[in-house]
Amino acid sequence: MSESPAVPLPGAAPSSSALARGPLPGLVLTGALACLAYAIRLLPGMANFSPMILAIILGVALHNGIGTPAIAKAGIAFSLKRLLRLAIILLGLQLTARQVVEVGGTGMAIIAATLLATLLVTKAMGRVLGVERGLAELIATGTAICGASAVVAANTVTRAPDEDVAYAIACVTVFGCLSMFLYPALPGLLGLDAHAFGLWTGASLHEIAQVVAAAFQNGRESGEFATIAKLSRVMLMAPVVLGLGLVSARRQGAGQARPPVPWFVFGFIALIGINSLGVVPLPAKQVLVPATTFLLTVALAAMGLETDIRKLHACGLRPFALAAFAWLFISGFSLLLIKTFY
Repeated sequence: MSESPAVPLPGAAPSSSALARGPLPGLVLTGALACLAYAIRLLPGMANFSPMILAIILGVALHNGIGTPAIAKAGIAFSLKRLLRLAIILLGLQLTARQVVEVGGTGMAIIAATLLATLLVTKAMGRVLGVERGLAELIATGTAICGASAVVAANTVTRAPDEDVAYAIACVTVFGCLSMFLYPALPGLLGLDAHAFGLWTGASLHEIAQVVAAAFQNGRESGEFATIAKLSRVMLMAPVVLGLGLVSARRQGAGQARPPVPWFVFGFIALIGINSLGVVPLPAKQVLVPATTFLLTVALAAMGLETDIRKLHACGLRPFALAAFAWLFISGFSLLLIKTFY
C-alpha cells in the first residue's frame, strides 16, 4: 500500500525544500553580488562607480560565463519586481520640496526644459536611426533623468526585454563617466561660475555619483549646488514614468485588460511629501537611504543575471549611437540655456 504525500498543516513553517523552491536562493545570489559590488568599490580608483553599475556587470558576467542556476529564478524575479519597486518608493525619502526652492525658478525651468527636450529629441532620433521604440525610451529616460535608476523605473511601464535594459544602462554609464572626467576641465573655458557649473552638472550628468564626483572638483559650492540640482531633477522621474505609462496604455489600446500603471510612483511621491514635512527621524533616514541604494543594487544584479550578452550584440551599434547623440544633446542644450538665461 503506497503512502500519500504529506500535506503541510495550516500555519506550519515551510519546509527546507519549499524554501529552496521559493525566492530564498535567488535572493541570496543577488544579495551576494550586491555585496561584492560594494566590496569592489573599495578598490583604488573604483569609488566613483555606482554599486548598481558594478552589480549589473557582475550579474551579466556570471550569467554568460557560468549560467544562472534554475533554483535562483524565483528570487531573481522577486528582486526585479518587488525589491525594485520598494527601492524606488524609498527614493522619495532623499528628496524634499525645499530643494526645488533652493534651485530657484530659473534653475528648475532649465532643468525641466532640458529633461523634456532630451526625452522628445532622443525618441525622435531613435526613430530616425531605426532603434526599437522601447530601447529608445529607456535610453532617453536614463539620459534625461538619473541613469540606471530611471531606466529600471521606466521599464516597469515600457516592459522592454532585460537585454534592452542592460544595453540602456551600459550606454548611459559610458557617457556619464565620460562627462564625469571631462566636465571638471571646462568651467574656466566656458566662463561658468560655481553656481552655473553646479547647475550644468546637475542638469546634464546621468548618475548622482557622477554629478558629485565631477562638481566637487570645482569646489564645495559647485558640488553642493550640483547635488541639489540633480536631486531636484530626480523628482521629475515621477511625472515622466506616469506619462510613459499613459502613453503605453494608449498604445496598447482599449482591448488590453491591464494597461501598465506604475502605482509605486505614487508611493515615491507620497514619501517626498512626508520627507518635506521633516517628520522622518534622522536615525531612520541614516538607515533607509543606504538601504535604498542596496536594494537597487540587488535589483540590478538580478537584471544582469537575466541578460544574455548575445542578444545585446544583436542590438548592434545604432542604440549606442543614439545614446551618444542624447549625451551630446543634453550637455549642449542645458549649457545653452544656462548661458542664455541663468
